[in-house]
Amino acid sequence: MLIFENKKVLITGGTGSLGKTLVRRILTGELGTPNKVIVFSRDEAKQHDMRVSYLHKSVTTDEVIYRNFMNVMEFRIGDVRNYADVCSVIKDADIVINAAALKQVPACEYFPTQAILTNCIGAVNITRAINENNYSIDTVVGISTDKAAKPINVMGMTKALQERIFTSANILSPNTRFICVRYGNVLASRGSVIPLFHDQIKHGGPVTVTVPEMTRFLLSLDQAVDTVFEALKYAKRGETYVPNAPSARVIDIAKGLIGNRKIEIKVTGIRPGEKMHEIMISDEEANHCVKRGNYFAIRAMLPELFNDCDNEKNALTKEFSSADTVLDLVGTIGLLKKHQLLLDDDLGIIEAAAAMEEELLR
Repeated sequence: MLIFENKKVLITGGTGSLGKTLVRRILTGELGTPNKVIVFSRDEAKQHDMRVSYLHKSVTTDEVIYRNFMNVMEFRIGDVRNYADVCSVIKDADIVINAAALKQVPACEYFPTQAILTNCIGAVNITRAINENNYSIDTVVGISTDKAAKPINVMGMTKALQERIFTSANILSPNTRFICVRYGNVLASRGSVIPLFHDQIKHGGPVTVTVPEMTRFLLSLDQAVDTVFEALKYAKRGETYVPNAPSARVIDIAKGLIGNRKIEIKVTGIRPGEKMHEIMISDEEANHCVKRGNYFAIRAMLPELFNDCDNEKNALTKEFSSADTVLDLVGTIGLLKKHQLLLDDDLGIIEAAAAMEEELLR
């Protein structure tokens, strides 16, 4: 299914970890050759670095099938919080992927107003722009998080509201399909635990663990993008797509990365707004959740969007928690190894970390 063929794709927050991986994957042409990929963010330095990294590629990679890729890629400075900026960049798009977010849990706890402005008002600006100006947008995808299920922190609360903002937009703008994806911690994304552990190991420790028995869902950046692509292909209006992702104990992630090194693990205690176990799908959502391939689809609760004639049976009888199927230490190490996250002593810690950052976060 060539969902990007001749399409103009807008990625808000396109210079973040997920945004960069989305751009790279879209430019491979695996789901069709786009007419334009617009990277929209407020950080001119990151946009410059991203532009230069593509200009200076010295080897042939999948995304450099475009000799005119600089005509395909377009960088736009602006803020999703600003309605005029959103209108200016969204008006010619076919597909919008809203990856702009404040997602660091403690930061959102200390600055909840800022989280509301980006995570909620940003979504409102997108839906308002489409509704008030009758823009011909085919699909909008909101990037959400497992913290939006039974939220106890500001980040989760604002992301839960973002989901509802996009779901309800299907009613007022019926010509546009608004959908969401929800997933857990992304391996090696900026601000996540693995780059922190890498840095602590690089400096000889200690490696700081909040609570040893804490569990988290884990998937790679490419698996996160796969979830977005799957939703774009198959999600119905108002649905939220969720990957059936593995989970691991934080202590096992730390032990796996440390390996045989003589580095101390220090328990620091739970941080403001953190859960012991994340929930990907709540008990209430399980009542209208179906299975599609390796993904769950949470159906919209609004009666105008919920079609009982689809003959899709509920896939869950209880919430989907990171405590349900936890990998053991061996399984966790295997997952880290699979995604090339184990530090290689032959390369040296600093060189290995730099190599992984280039591969996973470009």
